[in-house]
Amino acid sequence: MAASETGFAQLRSASNYSFLQGASHPDELVQQAAELGYDALALTDECSLAGVVKAHMAAKSAGLKLIVGSEFVLDQDRLILLAMNRVGYGELSALITLARRRCDKGQYRLEWDDLTLPNCLLLWAPAAPTEALERGRWLARRFAERIFLVAERMLRGGEGEWLTAQEALARQLEVPMVAADPVRMHEKARQPLLDALTCIRLGCSLEQAGGRLAGNAEAYLKPRTRLVQRHRAEWLASTVSLASRCQFSLDELRYEYPAELVPEGMSASDHLRQETLKGARRRYGEAVPESVSRQLEQEFALIDELGYHYFFLTIYDIVQFAKREAILHQGRGSAANSVVCYCLGITEVDPTKVNLLFERFLSRERDEPPDIDVDFEHQRREEVIQYIYRKYGRGRAALAATVISYRFKSAMRDLGKVLGIDEGLIERGLRGVDRRDPSQPWQAQLAALGLTGPRALLLIRLVEQLLGFPRHLSQHVGGFVISAGPLSELVPVENAAMAERTVIQWDKDDLEALGLLKVDILALGMLSAIRRCLQSVGQWRGQPMALADVVADDPAVYDMLCRADSVGVFQIESRAQSNMLPRLRPRSYYDLVVQIAIVRPGPIQGDMVHPYLKRRHGLEPVSYPSEAVREVLERTLGVPIFQEQVIKLAMVAAGFSGGEADKLRRAMASWKRHGELEKFERKLKQGMAERGYSAEFADQIFRQIRGFGEYGFPESHSASFALLAYASAWLKYHYPVAFTCALLNSQPMGFYTPSQLVQDLQRHNGQVLPLSVNHSQWDHQVEAVQGQMALRLGLRLVKGLSRQAVETLLAVRPEGGFSSVHQLVSLARLDRGALEALASADALAELAGHRHQARWLLAGEAQQLPLFAELEPTTDVTLSGPDEAEGIVADYQQTGLSLGRHPLSLLREQGQLARCLTAAQLLSCQHGQLVQLAGLVVGRQRPGTASGVTFITLEDETGNANVVVWADTARAQRQPYLTARLLKVNGILEREGEVIHVIAGRLEDWSERIRHLSVRSRDFR
Repeated sequence: MAASETGFAQLRSASNYSFLQGASHPDELVQQAAELGYDALALTDECSLAGVVKAHMAAKSAGLKLIVGSEFVLDQDRLILLAMNRVGYGELSALITLARRRCDKGQYRLEWDDLTLPNCLLLWAPAAPTEALERGRWLARRFAERIFLVAERMLRGGEGEWLTAQEALARQLEVPMVAADPVRMHEKARQPLLDALTCIRLGCSLEQAGGRLAGNAEAYLKPRTRLVQRHRAEWLASTVSLASRCQFSLDELRYEYPAELVPEGMSASDHLRQETLKGARRRYGEAVPESVSRQLEQEFALIDELGYHYFFLTIYDIVQFAKREAILHQGRGSAANSVVCYCLGITEVDPTKVNLLFERFLSRERDEPPDIDVDFEHQRREEVIQYIYRKYGRGRAALAATVISYRFKSAMRDLGKVLGIDEGLIERGLRGVDRRDPSQPWQAQLAALGLTGPRALLLIRLVEQLLGFPRHLSQHVGGFVISAGPLSELVPVENAAMAERTVIQWDKDDLEALGLLKVDILALGMLSAIRRCLQSVGQWRGQPMALADVVADDPAVYDMLCRADSVGVFQIESRAQSNMLPRLRPRSYYDLVVQIAIVRPGPIQGDMVHPYLKRRHGLEPVSYPSEAVREVLERTLGVPIFQEQVIKLAMVAAGFSGGEADKLRRAMASWKRHGELEKFERKLKQGMAERGYSAEFADQIFRQIRGFGEYGFPESHSASFALLAYASAWLKYHYPVAFTCALLNSQPMGFYTPSQLVQDLQRHNGQVLPLSVNHSQWDHQVEAVQGQMALRLGLRLVKGLSRQAVETLLAVRPEGGFSSVHQLVSLARLDRGALEALASADALAELAGHRHQARWLLAGEAQQLPLFAELEPTTDVTLSGPDEAEGIVADYQQTGLSLGRHPLSLLREQGQLARCLTAAQLLSCQHGQLVQLAGLVVGRQRPGTASGVTFITLEDETGNANVVVWADTARAQRQPYLTARLLKVNGILEREGEVIHVIAGRLEDWSERIRHLSVRSRDFR
């Protein structure tokens, strides 16, 4: 029989989801198998189905049959299990779960007695066929006609003897053989990468690996002509026969919602309606407006039709738990488009007031569960997660996975070790490469930095291939999958690295591809901060304070924001947002909705920012081509700012249905990757032409749609976030000390470091009290000083000091505080490291005067003989304290901030910043003036839309200055641009209204002048 007539199915292949064991993506394997004319391909990653959804989607596109399976190693034997049907898939998924749950993350343990899978085929490759007869008989009894022995032809030493023994074993057991060469890459060219991955997994270099690497490059998908030369015809024929017995497809998976949320005797529809109407009366009063009732009936009808009652009830139950436990929460995203969600208390945005788009949330054509995200206090979200586990059990609830993939730095470091390249050279390359520079590829930059020669060229080639490869599975930030039955029969579940967490092996994209429910239980630091602030203010006022007590539309709050005074304010604290505030000048809640959305790539790329600002300030007339367009764009002055507006424009101006418009939204989100947006261009423009709109207007709308493809912010997101933005701004204005205290206690979160938050409070005349072993708690506290709020720094700032040590100290601290270092040491009995940390942070100043004396006294305590431990050491030695500069450096090193003078104040006093203006002095400079300034680099930002521009924030003793660095300037001065901690800038000042920034010309790295100062910048985040 000719090779072209020989059918063949590859029954064994490992993708890169057999982490560090496969050198090809699942779709690459599928595409190659299709091009080679295979009848089918089985993806059999080791004890994993993590890559199978991606293979499934690729196989559907390529028209190739995909077989779902997995490979296991047990007592050195290799076992390949293939699902024959839906039941068999459930058996395989449950087996993987069992093996994974027995071990820590990343490991598995299988036992022979686990192999009870009556709906799966078994391919067996014993390590020693001559010693496997008894095991073979046992397996044959279990699997009967579903067991096959593997025939491998990989041209390895000793392979002939092994295959002969395998054939003999097959005859003894009367079990057929099947061709199943192990595949780990789609083409031979990936062998160097496969060798490198093996070394990474083994923790060795190529030179050290020796015989642990493959002896050849045969683990690839081979042409059928090559297979015919190597395998017997009957072995090849068996592959097709086995493939025909495997009829399962992932399309058969159906999600079943948990049903126990519905009271006995009620239907899910009735219960959802009852709770929603109860909430409607709570939101709108007993006389629910007719418009709301109509919208509710429309939503109920669609929910009934699509059968999503349990989905809404699941979220409702979780939200009710949070309310009972007084955990602040807020739904966001597309849920804000739904009146049902608003009435159930899932979201706080009333969509009838913001004119949101229900089709953005749920549509008939999309036929998939709506996306509901609920944010909870980040420091209490674990309570919500554990409630879900308790309610549904670990067998029915788990977190979705996140695939941690290789990025540039991790790929460079791992591959550099494999190739034996000097670690210092690799780190120098990482520091010196600017991957955001589109004009010079990183490959050329590495060469310019000295990474040249054959090894460097191999490194570059391997890094190019490794980028985007999965490294391991982690847990999603909060995506939960909850099922009616055992979740392990739907998808494998394994242990997460974090205790008391389990994760499935699929990520959110996999779940979306299969239309499976995910409930997003997300963490939001600002909710923690707001709750803490309300609590502090309530204690200060002597009566509880709730979010509802925040006064709406306070002119003084908007005045503050118009001055760009927004440090710490949710969503509008970044430099880009704060620069927009004086230009947009928000005066209402809806202005904040626009403010949050307009500083995004979509509006900027779509050229919507300037037209909106001109119209807002009366510099440009507002016009609409039709009344229908007016209804969509009137609230944003004729300029589409939000994703929903673009979708609605497609509906009213081009005749798209709600479902078609949602498909347009999806195409907008992925047009760069898939180019699907262009498919809608003709339909959109033709629809507009048919309805009398000009070609110019149609072109303008499509350009704006393409801008949103860069990332357009949904109005539903912005509406939810604006509520928190205003609440945080109100608290900042009226209770700055309590607000700063809450932000500090909620770290890590937000845009600014604790040092910057404290400096901002001081600039607002807030009093900050130092760390004190006698007054500080673990958390920062609000204290009363002469009837005014003051911020007492907490011991959580002290580096090297654990919470447990602080709790021990607080438990024995006398009511009046410790009277001496000796009393502290004898009562608290802290270890040497904790005591040194307290002394270095100057927390013992009340007991010792300063940190030098504190260390001296501690040294005396350490030298006390046990017999005299109760006696306080006597010393006549009084050390001089650190000078001012030494104290500031020690403050930053030990706590990350200082209440002393700013470091640049000292440098300026010493004449080291000659002719450099302060940030405050820039305010009095003229537009176009040449200026010189220097500051600590606290942030570098390069928006993906700003054509190579970088915004650098410099901090000095008077505040922050904004520096704009164009791409050519950054490229010519890459070292100071990327690495300087203290940066000197010569440039031209530009002024637009109240917004001031400096266009950088010359950059100088002055970091040597603060070499002992521990400061970090927030770069490119």
